[in-house]
Amino acid sequence: MGRTALLVIDAQRAFYDGDAIPAVYDGEKILARIGGVLERARVAGLSIVYVQHAGGSGHPLEEGGKGWQIHHEVQPRKGDVVVAKTTPDSFYGTSLKNELDGLGAKDLVVLGNQTDFCIDTTCRRARSLDYRTTLLRDAHSTWDNEYLKAQQIIDHHNFVLGWQFVSLGESISFDFDRLS
Repeated sequence: MGRTALLVIDAQRAFYDGDAIPAVYDGEKILARIGGVLERARVAGLSIVYVQHAGGSGHPLEEGGKGWQIHHEVQPRKGDVVVAKTTPDSFYGTSLKNELDGLGAKDLVVLGNQTDFCIDTTCRRARSLDYRTTLLRDAHSTWDNEYLKAQQIIDHHNFVLGWQFVSLGESISFDFDRLS
């Protein structure tokens, strides 16, 4: 198995503080899970890549603004890679593929926000680029929309993505040692 990278997608303050956009469902639990996964991944020697969404002027994720900042509980450390993006696809118009190629990554472990946009799109794109991808089913989130509750959206995406695009894992029991 090739080198593995952990993709932390959009773990930014706006998704958790609820000031400009709704806070994601179970945000405190998601942050704790992301933090736990980060620590275990670092111990296992995985490469850590943060993907950070930048919205335009006045957007809740406006580059440099409060909501754009990666949440203080899951901050990057020295040696981690941070990739900026402007669309739900973490690969489109970004340096992500080049960064992953430079790390020798063939396997990805994905978590973060927002289930029905950036997580979904990035997982599908990773599959089309031939990455072996694991989505941590309990470490990504979204918020309710006018049709579905957040948990329904998460469950639906775990089912669909797990059927064709990714393997599914659990944040607490995922064996990072077998990947490093």
